[in-house]
Amino acid sequence: MSLDPEIKSRIEKEVGTKIISISPLSGGCISDAYKIETLSNQKYFLKTNSLSSDDMFIKEAHGLKELNKPNAIKIPEVLLYDRSFLLTEFISQGSRSKSFFEDFGRKFADLHKFKNSEFGFYEDNYIGSNIQPNIAEGFEKTNWTQFYFNKRLLYQFKLAEKNGYAAQELRNGFSKLESMIETILNGSQEEPSILHGDLWSGNYLINNNGEACLIDPAVYYGHREADLAMTKLFGGFNPVFYEAYNEYYNLSDGYEYREAIYKLYHVLNHLNLFGHGYYSQALSLIHIYTR
Repeated sequence: MSLDPEIKSRIEKEVGTKIISISPLSGGCISDAYKIETLSNQKYFLKTNSLSSDDMFIKEAHGLKELNKPNAIKIPEVLLYDRSFLLTEFISQGSRSKSFFEDFGRKFADLHKFKNSEFGFYEDNYIGSNIQPNIAEGFEKTNWTQFYFNKRLLYQFKLAEKNGYAAQELRNGFSKLESMIETILNGSQEEPSILHGDLWSGNYLINNNGEACLIDPAVYYGHREADLAMTKLFGGFNPVFYEAYNEYYNLSDGYEYREAIYKLYHVLNHLNLFGHGYYSQALSLIHIYTR
């Protein structure tokens, strides 16, 4: 395939050699993905999307760089990016090692041990193609319940209303949930941890060393239970992952009860992205607390 001459020139200048092949990769649902090979036998990963939001790749690059700060788990190195593309190192994929999920759980716990003084992030970013608001205001900076309700649940609920997905039963349930949110999250207070923000089985790779590599983040600083709850939405990970995580970084009592409130954010986001197919699931998660 051909590549925009300006992008090609910038990449060749960055990597210091000529591009000899560009191969499309499968798996992306928002952007186009390619493997680039150069004259010096180096491989790189390229994302492009002429229809994406102007800053989507910029925000993704910032998220990957933030996740690299703890040096806890493999994250692709960001090489070059702007509004039209993102270039990172290429992760050659392999098979799971025998201790894959145990190692993954421990490294994910290690990632969560990287803390910040405030909830949120220095910029808004994206969860899928929807905006994820991260700029904390007032008490949201240090109060997880306020941050999570306002910047996650309420934002997605209002978007659902705007999109015509919030029927009366959902509105009634959400109103009850709002009155209960302090009680639901009571006792789980922690310092803000760095979060991947959107971790499921499609957002990690297995590199040629048999280790997990995280991709496609929606980074912010929040409660680590929110990250773990997301991993359980679409089938979940091997139980060994959770056992190793909890052994290495013990979760507070009641985390199983709080899982549904954290899943709700992502299900509401899927409702807004993909439509009515997620309505019943959103309602069921609300009813766990309101019935």
